Amino acid sequence: MAMLQTTFLQQWPSLSAYPHSFPYWSSSSATSTICSFSLVKVKVYACCQTSSMPMSVVNGNADLRVPQRSEVRLGLPSKGRMASDTLDLLKDCQLSVKQVNPRQYVAQIPQEPCLFQTKILLLATEKRKLKLSNLEVWFQRPKDIVKKLLSGDLDLGMVGLDTLCEYGQGSNDLVIVHDDLDYGQCHLSFAIPKYGIFENINSIKELAEMPQWTAERPLRVATGFTYLGPKFMKENGLKHVTFSTADGALEAAPAMGIADAILDLVSSGTTLKENNLKEIEGGVVLQSQAVLVGSRKSLTCREGVLDITHEMLERFEAHLRAVGQFTVTANMRGSSAEEVAERILSQASLSGLQGPTVSPVFCKKDGKVLADYYAIVICVPKKALYKAVQQLRAVMLFPLEFFLSCYHLPLVALSLKGQAQGEPLLCLKEIGHSGGREEHTPHESVQFSSS
Repeated sequence: MAMLQTTFLQQWPSLSAYPHSFPYWSSSSATSTICSFSLVKVKVYACCQTSSMPMSVVNGNADLRVPQRSEVRLGLPSKGRMASDTLDLLKDCQLSVKQVNPRQYVAQIPQEPCLFQTKILLLATEKRKLKLSNLEVWFQRPKDIVKKLLSGDLDLGMVGLDTLCEYGQGSNDLVIVHDDLDYGQCHLSFAIPKYGIFENINSIKELAEMPQWTAERPLRVATGFTYLGPKFMKENGLKHVTFSTADGALEAAPAMGIADAILDLVSSGTTLKENNLKEIEGGVVLQSQAVLVGSRKSLTCREGVLDITHEMLERFEAHLRAVGQFTVTANMRGSSAEEVAERILSQASLSGLQGPTVSPVFCKKDGKVLADYYAIVICVPKKALYKAVQQLRAVMLFPLEFFLSCYHLPLVALSLKGQAQGEPLLCLKEIGHSGGREEHTPHESVQFSSS
C-alpha cells in the first residue's frame, strides 16, 4: 500500500524567491542570508495506523568543522542519462574520468602529458595538473550527493537543480557554484488527467477552487518530491492535499485510481500525453538543469577545494562559450590588410567576436616574395554560419564552388574553391568540442555547385 502523508506547513520561504533559496558563491562574501524554517510536523498514514513524528529542519547552523582528509571529493551521478551526460561534459573539458571497474564507486581524473615543449606552457600545464591531482571522484545517487555534501563527506557535486532543492531544502551550507551546465534540462510540474472532473481544469487556480477537495476527500498527489510539492501547494492556496510517495511510473497513478494528480519531472511531455495527462497553467514548480554545487564548509576551510573549483569553472565556461561557435578561415586577394578588413567589416555577419584577424599570405613569384593574398580568421555562431558564408562569398572576387568534407570526429570543414588559378580557400572548424585526429574519408564528401 502506498504511504500517504498529510503535511502541515508553517512559515515556508516563498518559492518565488528561487533561485536565491540557495546562496551563490561569491569571493567577496562567505555568508549569505537565507530564510529560516519553523517546525514541520508530518502525519503518516499507513495500513490504517496513524503515527506522529515531529521533525525539525535547521537551516544555516551547520557545524563548520571539516572532516580530516587530504583529498578533494567530487560527487557524480552513478546511473542514467544524467550520469552519461555528466561524463561527456567532463570529457569535453579535458577532465575524462578513469573508472577501472564499472562496479567501483571511486575513480580518478588523470591528466594527459603536455604536448607543448615551451617552458611557459609546461609550467602552466604542470600547475593545472597539480591542482587536479588531489581530486577524487565518487559515483553516488543524486540525492546521496546532496546529503553527503551536507554531511561533509563530499566537497563538490554535479546534480540536477531539482534534486538539490528537494534534498538540500535551502540549506545555507550548499553553494551553487555554476547554475547552468547546459544539460539535464527539464521542469518539475503538476499534471492532471484530461478526462472526468479535470476535463475543463486548465490552471492551478482552477484546481484550487474545485469544490471536491475537502478534509474528508483531499486532492491526492503522487510524487517523489515531498518537500517541494507541499511547499508549492500551500503557496498556491490548496489546503486539502495529501501526497503519496512514489518513485517512477507516476503517470499510471491517476488511471489506477491511487492518485488524482502527479508532480513529476517533465522533459518533452510525450509520456504525459501518452497517458492522457496534461500540464496546467501555473503548475510548474521549477525549471531544472545540471548545476555544480559545493559545500560551504569545504570551500572556506578545506585546502585545495577553491583551486580545483576555479579550474573546473574555467574549463566549463570555456567549453560552454565555445559550443556552437565556428572559426572561419579564408584566403582573399587584396591590395592591403586594411582594404581586406574594410571589405569584411562591410558585412554584419563577418565581424566576429571582436573583429576579423587579417594577415598576409606570402607567395614567391618570379624570384620575388609577394603578398597577393590575405588570410582572415573570424568566429561565427552556428546559427549565423550559412549567412556568414553567403556574405563572405559576396565580398570575394572569384565565382565560388562549395565543398563539404565530413570527418569521423566532430570537426566540420567547409571549403570554397574558386575556378581561377590561385583559388581562395574558406575553412570552417567547429571549436565547441575537444580536438582529435582527423580521419578524412573522401567517399563521405558531398559537393554543391554554386550558380
